[in-house]
Amino acid sequence: MALEVTQVLLNAQAIDGTVRKQAEESLKQLQEQDLPLFLLSLSRELANEEKPVESRKLAGLILKNALDAKEQHRKSDLVQRWLALDPSAKNQIKMCLLQTLSSLVADARSTTSQVIAKVAGIELPQKQWPELIGSLLSNIHQLPPHVKQATLETLGYLCEEVSPEVVDQDQVNKILTAVVQGMNATEGSTEVRLAATRALYNALGFAQANFSNAMERDYIMRVVCEATLSPDLKIRLAAFECLVAISSTYYDKISPYIQDVFNITAKAVREDQEPVALQAIEFWSSVCDEEIDILEDYGGDFTGDSDIPCFYFIKQALPALVPMLLETLLKQEEDQDQDEGAWNIAMAGGTCLCLVARTVGDDIVPLVMPFIEENITKPDWRQREAATYAFGSILEGPSADKLTPIVNVALTFMLSALTKDPNNQVKDTTAWTLGRIFEFLHGSSVDAPIITPANCQQIITVLLQSMKDVPNVAEKACGALYFLAQGYEEIGASSPLAPFFQEIVQSLITVTHREDAGESRLRTAAYEALNEVVRCSTEETASMVLQLVPLIMIELHKTLEGQGLASDERGRQSELQGLLCGCLQVIIQKLGSSEPTKYVFLQYADQIMGLFLRVFACRSATVHEEAMLAIGALAYASGPEFAKYMPEFYKYLEMGLQNFEEYQICAVTVGVVGDIARALEDMILPYCDGIMTLLLRDLSSNQLHRSVKPPIFSCFGDIALAIGENFEKYLIYAMPMLQSAAEMSARTCADDELTDYTNSLRNGILEAYSGIFQGFKNSPKTQLLIAYAPHILQFLDSIYMGKDMDDVVMKTAIGVLGDLADTLGSHAGSLIQQSMSSREFLNECLSSEDLLIKESAEWAKLAISRAISVTEDFDTRVDVTFGSECISSLMFARVLTPYHHPLCTMSLTSSLPEYLISRSDCFLLWVEGRDVLLENADPALHYSFFIFTKLLG
Repeated sequence: MALEVTQVLLNAQAIDGTVRKQAEESLKQLQEQDLPLFLLSLSRELANEEKPVESRKLAGLILKNALDAKEQHRKSDLVQRWLALDPSAKNQIKMCLLQTLSSLVADARSTTSQVIAKVAGIELPQKQWPELIGSLLSNIHQLPPHVKQATLETLGYLCEEVSPEVVDQDQVNKILTAVVQGMNATEGSTEVRLAATRALYNALGFAQANFSNAMERDYIMRVVCEATLSPDLKIRLAAFECLVAISSTYYDKISPYIQDVFNITAKAVREDQEPVALQAIEFWSSVCDEEIDILEDYGGDFTGDSDIPCFYFIKQALPALVPMLLETLLKQEEDQDQDEGAWNIAMAGGTCLCLVARTVGDDIVPLVMPFIEENITKPDWRQREAATYAFGSILEGPSADKLTPIVNVALTFMLSALTKDPNNQVKDTTAWTLGRIFEFLHGSSVDAPIITPANCQQIITVLLQSMKDVPNVAEKACGALYFLAQGYEEIGASSPLAPFFQEIVQSLITVTHREDAGESRLRTAAYEALNEVVRCSTEETASMVLQLVPLIMIELHKTLEGQGLASDERGRQSELQGLLCGCLQVIIQKLGSSEPTKYVFLQYADQIMGLFLRVFACRSATVHEEAMLAIGALAYASGPEFAKYMPEFYKYLEMGLQNFEEYQICAVTVGVVGDIARALEDMILPYCDGIMTLLLRDLSSNQLHRSVKPPIFSCFGDIALAIGENFEKYLIYAMPMLQSAAEMSARTCADDELTDYTNSLRNGILEAYSGIFQGFKNSPKTQLLIAYAPHILQFLDSIYMGKDMDDVVMKTAIGVLGDLADTLGSHAGSLIQQSMSSREFLNECLSSEDLLIKESAEWAKLAISRAISVTEDFDTRVDVTFGSECISSLMFARVLTPYHHPLCTMSLTSSLPEYLISRSDCFLLWVEGRDVLLENADPALHYSFFIFTKLLG
């Protein structure tokens, strides 16, 4: 028997806070006391046509929330709770839900569609509710349009919730047939056609086989294109959203339709309402994204083996596409530059133009330049702004050779416009364009410098002057200064900015004190620019950077003095604290990188650490993150001296490692543990039990975001490297964790995002192994690691054979192979020989074009050659004419290698076919070997010496 929940549900929506809170508590109690009965009561409330709409909607919402949650761990719990329910109760709930699809109340139907999809998302992968899709498809033939509409909406949500692998192809075909038929222009109900079009958007991921069939693909594309011409705005919008999704999901299948789609999108951009026009532009942005990715992945070198060839749709459409996009730039809105969330046709067109420039490179320049030249000096601000926006949009993509002559001519004009144009929107776009000039055409990699001694002072003067302008213009000027400074990052001993350093810093600090600095991100932009100016400064301005330390400390101290602030004021204070901590972090890193400045700076270390500890008392997530990063920098600069701060700081370290909800803070704290371990080395030992306990707990937790787990593994390596053989007590806990994660990460995956995470996880695991092996090197406890070597080699084999590791993982992996050989010596030799792919992997790394990979491989080769015993491959490479003495000497040299005999080293590092060891060398080797034998009981050494002696006679 169901509960009567109507009044409780209505009370839960009451204006009176007391009534509302009491009702919410009642609902919570009902849920905890008898979950099946509670869910059944909600489903019956939802299905009952006599109940109020308000109670039915809330019943559906609570049902949905009982099945799903944003947090992965909570979602898993809810799934298990549903699966554990009595089958009879579940069946009754599902019957109520299917019944509600026929409701006359639209809100009830819509909520029910979502609930059914949530249940399907749980049950279909478990092979439960197999009749669902058949039941829904039978509804499609119902006469009442509202039932058909609700069913199509449900199918759309179902496709969003369920993985394509869960539904067999026959059912997929039926779903797509129902959806596409519902979209057809012959469908009399607008609501049905809209629901079908939205359903197709979610169902596209299921249509791989259908898009591979030309006839089915033609039909789907025809219906979608027809829907873009519907008289109903919502249908047109949904149809264009389908086209955007098709352009990315089925890029390689749209070639036959591209001309028709261009005509449709061009008409929409020029004539349709803004929401539709925005999606029409988005289609071309999406195509650009696809082609940029393909060109970056394959470098434009396509063969028959390429998975997805580039069809160069953008290049072909260029003569018509660019004029269309340039037209959109003239459709600006007044004061759009002051609205951070603004998005309109002009902004979408400019964004698409940026992507087109990145896609086609130099080819775009001659198509855009006439528009710029025609409009840049026009009296109408819209034309000047559009021309400037067009210029800024093509600065990434074309070559420096193509752009530099144009920029050299335009630079003086733009500097003048930034200070003299009467329109703020023009000045805003001009400052943004200058920033892009400095970002893409200024720096050590550019052959012909845009900024010269002749114009450097003028540029700085104009930018500093513009920082006094209205907030949005000043913010863009700060951004331009950021990229101006960044371009001098690798300038050497003397920077062209050095003569202006003090003036720049003072101007930026003045900006941070403006009363309107909270508008348009101005204060944040000023601190970001200040940080970059400091980071890219040279030793000649180090004394001025040092003067910043007390200044920023005073600013931070002021923010800690405010008491009794209103909530919005506290928010601003927290933001400012975060910016100041970030600024101190950059200053610490800069001054800490040079011994003379580090010595002077460390006089402030106690005061700075005191401020950071006070910041932690503020309990603001953003501030904690910035303060934690700054402390990591301070630990690195302080080295062993940081130990004195640990007793007071450790509790905040613990808090950070336990902060699952604000997982970014947890990730940053893990990184700081690594910084501290490197700084303190074995002085971190007193804190290791607590730290390792928390790190292991983090790894075991389902609540912690997965992105934190790779850095935790890396942190194991940092700790092991710091405390050496003292890590022994943690091996029995850490190694099984590493092995389990290694097995999981060894599997290849097709999803790009998952591949990135998998590589991140692999790198963390490998860094852990590397730190552990290096930490135990030359320790009597090295033998503790021998048992783990086979699994590590198996892991290296599997990720090499998977062929999906990135360069970072490749470098770390070949380093671990070297660490294994270097630490375990001869114990690793036979294992490396047995490894399926170690030799191939090593050779591939040795021939890599990446210098870091090649350098690691060279070291690994040397370590392996010292550790490995004689192999069949090794023997076959020794020419038989060397004689038994030579062979024996080389065999013995192998065994003697760990004892660092000079002849052994020579014999192993020389090219064997060219190396011929003489009899006198053999005798010297025998004498040295005898001496080594007197001090060592290694059986392999004794046996090899015995054979060597016998052969020498």
